[in-house]
Amino acid sequence: MPLTTSYNKYLLKRLKDPQMAAAYLDAALRADEPAIFLKALRKVAEANGNIAKLSRKAKVSRVGIYKALSERGNPGLKTVGNLLSAFHLRLAIRPEQTAHR
Repeated sequence: MPLTTSYNKYLLKRLKDPQMAAAYLDAALRADEPAIFLKALRKVAEANGNIAKLSRKAKVSRVGIYKALSERGNPGLKTVGNLLSAFHLRLAIRPEQTAHR
């Protein structure tokens, strides 16, 4: 039996931790490319397992989650917020470090 595990299995295990999921999603958001953030959100959803359970927690239908997280998905802010809440995360706005007052 190999001593290493696949990167995907490793990533999914790490993304179960809300701190790690938050850092992962934040990095994806900073890429300033919606498709990258959506792909990262899909990975976090995959790490958190069962879509039916996620659907109940996020108060979004299973079909709605599948559509929102699909390759062509375009989830609204409410859906993203509900999903993040189900992952024990929240969306936050903060000033840029270089912002002048």
